[in-house]
Parts: sequence; structure tokens; C-alpha cells
Amino acid sequence: MQNNSATESGSPYYQCYLALGSNLTNELGTPQDHIVTAIARLADNPNIHEIQSSSLYLSKPYGVTDQADFINAVVACQTDLAPHALLDVCQSLETQANRQRLRHWGERSLDVDILLYGDKQIETERLIIPHVEIGKRNFVLVPLEEIAPNLKIQGTPISDMPLSFDWQGLALLGTTN
Repeated sequence: MQNNSATESGSPYYQCYLALGSNLTNELGTPQDHIVTAIARLADNPNIHEIQSSSLYLSKPYGVTDQADFINAVVACQTDLAPHALLDVCQSLETQANRQRLRHWGERSLDVDILLYGDKQIETERLIIPHVEIGKRNFVLVPLEEIAPNLKIQGTPISDMPLSFDWQGLALLGTTN
């Protein structure tokens, strides 16, 4: 999964996948606005290249169900940022959308998770890659399969993961443009 190309400094680029979700409107916009803005900001980052985004999907809440439906998307990109530096970028995007952390799996203006970072496996207090819930969430796997149908997650082809074709609770909304 790691791309063998290198930056001018000789650092390798890594193929990464990010999940974006939102279900709160605030003074900065609607859930769709938050996702589209986050993708634009990723594109503006000089350390993030070759961005490809999935369609937007409407999904039922996961875990805590007494909240509004979510809008979700997945982004593929190449980066020379270290994993924790990429996490900092993701958390900065959440802050810029005025995310408030009210409850675990609760409503939010923006959530940006690193799903995969090359073929690395990372487990620290701040970051677990591959994302611990990746195989349990059709609202992640369906858009991920859309943009990376040949992807393998820890050696398993995404096409062999039943939830990557499970549309229960999902609706296709359209593109991020």
C-alpha cells in the first residue's frame, strides 16, 4: 500500500484513507458543508497530494442512535506526514469546524478519522491504525470500496468484507463537488 515515490527531501509518500462524518449544522455550515470544506482544506495542505473523495452518503447513527443522521465520505490521499502529524491535521480540521465533544459517538460538526496509513500498524494512546472499527462500519466500507475496490485491509480484500456491499441504513447523496 505504501507508494514508493519520494518527496524532494527523500521522505516517502504513504497512501492514506480518511473517513469524514458530520451530523450537526452550526454557524459554519451544514454537515455537507463541513465535509466539503474539510476536503478542500486537505487539498490545500502542501503535504497532502492526489486526493480522491468518495460520494457523499447519508447514514443512520452508529452506537448512539438518538441523534440526527450523518453525512459520510471517505478520502484517499498521499502524504509525507508522519502518522501523528496527519492525526494533528485531522483534529485541526475538526477544530476549524467548531467540533464540540459532547459524548462518545455523539453528534458532531465534523469527525475525521485515519482509517489506513500505508500498510502500517500503529497502536499508541492517541492513534490506532488500521482504525479499530473499520470492519464494523458500512458507512466507511461502502465509500471506501467505491474509491479503492482493490484495497486490502490487513491482507483481506475489501471485496471479501460483506459490509462493503451492505447498504442497510445508507443512502447515496451524490458527489462532494
